[in-house]
Amino acid sequence: MIETQPLNARRTVDAVIVGAGFAGLYAIYSLTRLGLKVQAFEAGQDVGGTWYWNRYPGARCDVESEEYSYSFSDELDREWRWSARYAEQPEIHAYLRHVADRFDLRRHIGFETRVVSQVWDETRGIWTVTTNDGAQIEARFCVMASGNLTVPNYPDIPGLDQFGGTIYHSARWPQDAADFTGKRVALFGTGSTGIQIAPKVAAQAAHLYVFQRTPNFSIPAGPLGKLEAATAVPAHERRRKARATPFGLSNAVLSQQSALDATEAEREIKFETVWKSGGSQPFLATFRDLLTDIQANHTAADFVRRKIGQMVKDPATVQMLSSQDYPIGTKRPCVDTDYFATFNRPNVSLVDLRKTPIERITPTGIRTEGAELQVDALIFATGFDAITGALRNIAIQGRDMSLTEKWQDGPSTYLGLMTAGFPNLFIITGPGSPGVKSNMVCSIEHNVDWIADCISWMNRNAVSHIEPTAEAEQDWGRQVSEVAHRTLFPLADTWYNGANIPGKPRVFMPYVGGLHNYIAACDEIAAADYQGFVKAYATGEQSPERSQFAGLT
Repeated sequence: MIETQPLNARRTVDAVIVGAGFAGLYAIYSLTRLGLKVQAFEAGQDVGGTWYWNRYPGARCDVESEEYSYSFSDELDREWRWSARYAEQPEIHAYLRHVADRFDLRRHIGFETRVVSQVWDETRGIWTVTTNDGAQIEARFCVMASGNLTVPNYPDIPGLDQFGGTIYHSARWPQDAADFTGKRVALFGTGSTGIQIAPKVAAQAAHLYVFQRTPNFSIPAGPLGKLEAATAVPAHERRRKARATPFGLSNAVLSQQSALDATEAEREIKFETVWKSGGSQPFLATFRDLLTDIQANHTAADFVRRKIGQMVKDPATVQMLSSQDYPIGTKRPCVDTDYFATFNRPNVSLVDLRKTPIERITPTGIRTEGAELQVDALIFATGFDAITGALRNIAIQGRDMSLTEKWQDGPSTYLGLMTAGFPNLFIITGPGSPGVKSNMVCSIEHNVDWIADCISWMNRNAVSHIEPTAEAEQDWGRQVSEVAHRTLFPLADTWYNGANIPGKPRVFMPYVGGLHNYIAACDEIAAADYQGFVKAYATGEQSPERSQFAGLT
């Protein structure tokens, strides 16, 4: 049983932090070192966030372990040695538990506690935060570390409530490992999670039915063996290099060569080299224009299709697995271990939902237009209400309206960090930031550092609260949209634009102009005394600032 500290009896703090994953833990670490009194809330029984909830078979990070770890402490980096190039969920969770203990962060966290509402009091300049047990706490600042991939998406299939077997969702996997030995299993979803689950379940199950709506490109993870001796490059130096790249990865520097300038033989050699070494982001960095020029993109997509044809024996299955309707990389690029080869197993069937839609779930299985399949278990790897879902699940009331009301036509922020009308409310890797289109830990550290620096600046300058101007927010929203439309990303229906959630506004949410350019914009704004923000001073004065952006690409 995990021991947790009771909530501090004091109901007034400087900052409330929502979430205790990578973002929440680093926010606790950073703000307490400013001398702030901090209270964090975490819905789970332990720290970890995404890596606490997502315990499904095969769960591992698709970013190399040394990149997907903190850089704020070289001592931490030296004392923690990753066992594999791409760490699996148990090891990542153990790492986060170690960080929480190593830096004494647990005492600031209320576990098994959900924040249900946050209300801004304009007169007093504070937030009142209410939790699911009715407790209230007042804070000058709220920091949303609630995550981009937090709220599970359950498909609405007739008859689901009548199913007599066991139902699993990848994002709410039971603590005890599920045993599928001898069982007939249906897996819904072939995104990153489904691609990780399928080989593991297929190795146990009597039969695995994989229900696919949209085929996905995937790049092999490459060698997974133990890492060699500790790197000679300190963590902070790796992070400095990572922040100077588009993806936030020191090992994925974007090539300056166009795929169309290379000969077919040259392209084949370069793609083959990266394919063997593994990793989706290094693959997409092979040429500079794979995500901006459709003809260049075709060269990469055709290479992967040829690889699928070499790995899968049945021509009909090859055809079903070979996507034709969106550019490679515009959906979340996947990293796999033996995913495509899994379809060579005699106990695995691929069901194309476009040709064979589901009519309903029955007590004993699944009825499609073509057959009735008897199954013992359903696994939903159907993703999340991404990026905004966790924020919309909390009743956040700003100065004049709720966040849900403000975002009814799509989210709007300044830098993905704040939104007008909600003073002193900071969002880590929010909509309008590179977040999900970068190494998340790199983006998280940058955002938290920016927030901590902003709060320090406010305290030095007697600023009571801060928020973006509506003009600055609109300017940034236009910048995010313009950058996206200079790429191929808008050509795909994805969770990046809310297409996976019925009724969700279609707005492309991440900033895809490169983490390095985003950081430059954030630095420029901070250096100009937080240009584009309204600052309220302790004297009662207000200082509105206009937004001015350098041209970003």
